[in-house]
Amino acid sequence: MLGALEIRDMLIIDRLELSFQPGLNVLTGETGAGKSILLDSLGFVLGWRGRADLVRAGSERGEVVAVFDLAPGHPARAVLEEAGFPDSDELILRRVNTADGRKTSWVNDRRASGEVLRRLSETLVELHGQQDDRGLLDPRGHRDMLDTYGRLGPQRDAVRAAWSARSKARKALEEAEIALEKVRAEEEFLRHAVKELDALDPQPGEEAELDIRRRLMQGAERIREDIARAATLIGSDGAEGAAGDALRWLEGVSDQAEGALDAPVAALGRALVELDEAGRGVERALESMSFDPLELEQAEERLFAIRALARKHGVLPDDLGAFAGDLREQIAALDAGDADLAKLRAELDAAGHAYEAEAGALNTARQTAARALDEAVMEELAPLKMERAIFTTAIRSAEPGPTGRDEVTFTVATNPGAPSGPLNKIASGGELSRFLLALKVCLTGTDSGLTMIFDEIDRGVGGATADAVGRRLAQLADGGQVLVVTHSPQVAARGAHHWRVEKRVEDEMTLSTVRPMAGQDRIDEVARMLSGDRVTEEARAAARALMAG
Repeated sequence: MLGALEIRDMLIIDRLELSFQPGLNVLTGETGAGKSILLDSLGFVLGWRGRADLVRAGSERGEVVAVFDLAPGHPARAVLEEAGFPDSDELILRRVNTADGRKTSWVNDRRASGEVLRRLSETLVELHGQQDDRGLLDPRGHRDMLDTYGRLGPQRDAVRAAWSARSKARKALEEAEIALEKVRAEEEFLRHAVKELDALDPQPGEEAELDIRRRLMQGAERIREDIARAATLIGSDGAEGAAGDALRWLEGVSDQAEGALDAPVAALGRALVELDEAGRGVERALESMSFDPLELEQAEERLFAIRALARKHGVLPDDLGAFAGDLREQIAALDAGDADLAKLRAELDAAGHAYEAEAGALNTARQTAARALDEAVMEELAPLKMERAIFTTAIRSAEPGPTGRDEVTFTVATNPGAPSGPLNKIASGGELSRFLLALKVCLTGTDSGLTMIFDEIDRGVGGATADAVGRRLAQLADGGQVLVVTHSPQVAARGAHHWRVEKRVEDEMTLSTVRPMAGQDRIDEVARMLSGDRVTEEARAAARALMAG
């Protein structure tokens, strides 16, 4: 609900503060007094696109502040949360327009974009007028209005879920077809590569082992001759044999040397042990360096083959086995591709049938809701002196989508036999106002926390028709909030709260102000609307009768 509106230096308003209430809020005043400026200013702070020259002449900037009270669960709270603004029971919108055209906006004292304001405005205010293109006259919103009127939320949710399932099934099929086509384009390469890898069968770590073995065999031939020569000098025909002979000679005479040979004999014994160990080690080395030249050739060929395949496929030699496994999986997918595609096509067909069933059920429900809405609107048109008009909710086939396959348009025929067409193309100004009001009365139960504004929607009607308009506006305001700019005394008489917009001249400057009307002031204002500038007692009596009726 709109709680307050503060305007500074906008057009002919220097400073204005208004506090609005629940129920029907009426703004009256002579033509040109500035009633439309109030709506322009409210539209400005809500981010609506409107006239550019809003700043009052001689001022550096104009400013508008609007305060809204948000009930628990109000849709504006979700917009605030999504935009990253703090949630509170009071929403303060402020927007400044400088003389050079720059605009700056705030939401609860935090900078905000015009887009955020516009998104919030859709949950806060609904404007209706003879040139309305934001509300009931916009055919793009008629389907949602019908669905809300008919309480078709569960059916729409079912259609949306079916559409999502069909979209997912189609995407899965498309991705599978693309993947299969890609694999088929590479089929010859894949099968050849797997055959080549299977024939070689490289093992993890094999490349490193082959490289070491190859280097050992390449170096063995160069050093083996020296190792063999060393083995001869160490062995029984060399140092080990000589040392053994020396040890036997010394042991044979050690008893006669009075212990002088004990240490040398022990040292020779240890030396013989070390020589023996050295000799065995050299022999083992010689054995390890014994190789068949064909073995070196085979090792080199396999090593080079592994490295060549690794370079060819852009992987490490140790990863060739895993790479081959990946290729085999692609070939398996290729072999099973047709069966998988058939399964996915069957799933898409099933999802399509499910969507068509849900969309058909929603269409049937919409047809039923449309008939009920048409009857309700026609009942409302009779008191508004349009009993000969025909209102029809037209439902036509449209491209399938997440909300079904129906296009909904509110159409009217102003007289029996006359061609029907969209509201804003067929009805005249006064007729359009009454059509909108009747439709809004029928749809009012669907609103959630919206402040409804009617800008001279009663233009072109008077007498009993104007009274019917006033009664229906009061009905709309029951339990909510309606603001109406009106020249009709019958409508003004139904207001729960009344303001008069006035124009004055100060220092050769025209300014607009707003005064609350209550008690005798309000009676006089309704009387003025009935009789003109000269208010008579008869006019006051008529005003009292209207307000009491």
